[in-house]
Parts: sequence; C-alpha cells; structure tokens
Amino acid sequence: MINIMSDVSFSQPQQASGANAQDSAHLGEFDVAIIGGGPAGGLAAIALAEQGFACALIDAQAPAAMTRDGFDGRTTALSYANARLFRRLGLWDAIAPDAEPIHDILVTDGRARGRFREGHVSPFNLHFDSRELDDETPLGWIVDNMALRRALYTAIAGHSDITLIAPATRAQTRFDKPCANITLADGRALDAKLVLAADGKKSPLREETGLRTNHWDYNQHGIVVTVAHERPHKGVAQEFFLPGGPFAILPFTNDRSSLVWTEKSNAVPAFMALSDDAFLSEIERRFGPYLGKVSLAGPRFSYPLSFHIAQRFIAPRLALIGDAARTIHPIAGQGYNLGVKDIAALVDVLTNARAVGLDIGSMTVLADYERWRHFDSAMLAFGTDALNRLFSNDVGPLRFARSFGMGLVNRITPLRRMFMKQAGADLGHLPSLLQADGAPER
Repeated sequence: MINIMSDVSFSQPQQASGANAQDSAHLGEFDVAIIGGGPAGGLAAIALAEQGFACALIDAQAPAAMTRDGFDGRTTALSYANARLFRRLGLWDAIAPDAEPIHDILVTDGRARGRFREGHVSPFNLHFDSRELDDETPLGWIVDNMALRRALYTAIAGHSDITLIAPATRAQTRFDKPCANITLADGRALDAKLVLAADGKKSPLREETGLRTNHWDYNQHGIVVTVAHERPHKGVAQEFFLPGGPFAILPFTNDRSSLVWTEKSNAVPAFMALSDDAFLSEIERRFGPYLGKVSLAGPRFSYPLSFHIAQRFIAPRLALIGDAARTIHPIAGQGYNLGVKDIAALVDVLTNARAVGLDIGSMTVLADYERWRHFDSAMLAFGTDALNRLFSNDVGPLRFARSFGMGLVNRITPLRRMFMKQAGADLGHLPSLLQADGAPER
C-alpha cells in the first residue's frame, strides 16, 4: 500500500504533546526528497524507488485532485526512446490505451490562406517516416495527460519505497551536511541526502537556492484544444508554420487530434473569447480540409510561452529536473522529453555513486549529472528558440530560405535520419533506461 501523509480524505491525527509531539512532527530520513508531484516528480520517484532509493514525494495538491476528470485536458508528446523508460518501469500498459502513435511527421511553411490543398503538399516540406528507422516503432506517441498522471499515481501507491506527502507545502529547506532538512508549513519535517526540485518553471526552490537562469518571454501564447474529425489522421503529425507561430496538429486517440496553436499574445484573448462556432472557423482556416469536418472535443487552454534555462542544474544536495531546470518553446514537442532524460540520467549517476559508497548529495556526484544534462538541454533549448524566431514571421526572403532549407534536408537521407533520431530523443550518450535492448546503433 501507499505510504501517504495527507490532510485530505483522511481522519486528522490527535495532536501529541511534549516529546511525543516533537517525534510525530519528524517524518523520517530519506535518500531523496522530491519537491513537486507532477509528471516529472512522480516519474522520478518511481524510477529511483525501483533502484532501492527511499523517496519522499511532496506536493501541494491532494492525489485525488490531480487524478480527477477535468484536472488536465491536455496531451504530452513522448518520444520513442523515452517510452523505453516507461516500459522498463512497468508503466506503459496503463498508458498505452490513451496513447496514439506518431508514424509520420510533416513540416510545412506558409500563410494561413496558403494552406496546402487536399492531396497536394508543397515541395518545400520536411517529412519524417518512422519506417526509415524501424518498421514497428513509431517516432513517438501523443499521450493523454490524465492517463499519464493516473498511471504514475497508481504506481506510486504500490511502491513501498515511496512516501507521498500531500497535500503539503514546503516552508523551508536547509542544505546542511550531512543531509538536507525540509520543514513543511504545518511544522512537520524530514531529512534527505538529496533534494530534487521538480516544482515547475517558476521553481521556488531554485530561486531560494540562488541558482540563476537565462530567461525571456516570447510574446506568444500557446492555445491547446482537442478536436474530433471525420477522417482518420493515420498517425500523421503536422506542423505548419504561420507568421504568429507554429500550428501543430498531433494525432490523438479515437479520430481526434490535439492542436497546439501558437499565436501572438495580444491576439490570444480575442481568440479565446470567440464562440465555439467562430473558434472552429479560425481552426479550419489553419487546419485545411484533409480530415473532413472538425468539432471541438474538449475545453480550450491558453498559456504564455517563455524561455528559461538554469545556469547551473545543481547546488549542494540539490538537483533540478524537468521545467525547474529549463522551459523551452513547444515548437519541437520536447519539453517533457527533456525532463524524462533528466530522470534517467539521475538514476544512472546516483546508482553508480551508491555502488562505490559515495554521498549521493555531494557536488562531486551531482557534477556528473550536470555535465550529462546541461549541454544537451542548452543545445535543444537554444535550437528551438532559433527555430521559433526563424519561422514566426512573414519576411519573404526568410520564408524562401527556410522552405528551401527544409526541402534540402528532406532530400539528404543521413541528415533527415539524424533529425528523426533527435526528435525521438535517441541521440548521444543515453542513460541505461533509454537504451535499446541490444539493438545496434541506427
């Protein structure tokens, strides 16, 4: 059963007095304490617990709130290499019914009114076909966020090495040798050899520790909505570049698609205020007719887009993972995938350190994690930033140059395959949980 310390849906314990009160306020000593129980923090707890690390997972939300219908109607892109981790952790079977494979990715450039006609694609496009890499493995999957959250919390509930402390707010963290001490707002406390900040892009823990970031706003918002359509998408993901930003059509289950529509921030309130019919008309202008009649299949979400990357991913007894380490533009759908790689790399680093008797919270150990993840993160973060700046405009010469460049890459097979492997998070030195099972390098 789950080790849970919660103030919701459970009877309140009697308040102890004297020495007993002090004892009851201390929740124990852990190998790793994870601040933030979202998809990154929850996955980190499971991956580390599977290696025998005693984990405390602390979140301000109650588990019931995070797994109820309507809490999160969005989707997540999961690359094929990162899906290996979910399989190895025994999570995939719970996610698979709500995950749609991506067999092809088609990238084109143009204007809203220049949308390619049904049956005709501009010669200036970039086409990734999963069969070039593997006849059976898709390039990735579009996963329902609620299915992901529920799979994680079910696994957390079944793991004896995970203590879920929720809802609970962290009040203070002291990073003193030989461990870190975390005090909660209700006075309870715990100790841990290592603390992971998985508390989002505005990470309070990162800010309190003084880890600086490079950051800026894009003056863009992402509009996310799920639509149903008459014709099957056949597993084709499309990204169509418009002056306001990319418009992505991502294949989802049951003849649906998840749309990620990037638009200038000053225009978004007007789009979000439209009636359903008027909003659908705007979608159809960008969508094109190739999937037939389109209807809304979920609520609209809108959120501002920004960039940040921490200058350091570590401090004494602290490591950043997921959005706390970096937030990138959704143009390549790699945000969550970077966090999954963080977790897989940490598992290897901490497991190897423990095997030779090293302190897992020491800077010597954590430096290995930072070297592994910071360069890769920076390359992809600044690469997506450059792509967004190059494509989110309607400058004629730039439009011609980028379209010609996509067409050229599309015709050079080794270069195209490299981009496909990058999209699949399958390049470079991979952590153990992400490696193919005895498969040769493709």
